[in-house]
Amino acid sequence: MNDSADISVSADAGEAVSLETAFALAADDARLLTEVGFLAAGAGDAARAETIFNALRRLRPAAAYPLIGLTVACLNAGRAPDAVALLESAAMADPGERALLDAWRGFALQLAGRNGESRRLLEAVAQGQGDGATLARGLLGLPAQDA
Repeated sequence: MNDSADISVSADAGEAVSLETAFALAADDARLLTEVGFLAAGAGDAARAETIFNALRRLRPAAAYPLIGLTVACLNAGRAPDAVALLESAAMADPGERALLDAWRGFALQLAGRNGESRRLLEAVAQGQGDGATLARGLLGLPAQDA
């Protein structure tokens, strides 16, 4: 295990690979790689988690989950400020994916000791709909909205 591994995002991580390569990775394969990446992050193996999630980020550039995986690796390595920076710089076109990343950023801000910023961001995200709003409400200790 490598607890002190630096989390880095390759300069071209946000760029999509060819359509042929992107489609070659079936949804089940992406799910399996994601699970392996989270297992690595949970075990403190930030280097392997980083490799997996940066690859998934290139293959699925419009999806939030590779960035969430990188965030979890940072947080588990005790590097909340790095997780905040990663999420602040992430560009997501889909508002639902953006809200999910913002909820995770609120959590990372809290762990980085930036409680006021965390609360303001989570309260804003909690006003919306979807997974990001649900996570934000949970982090704030608010009841789930009725469907």
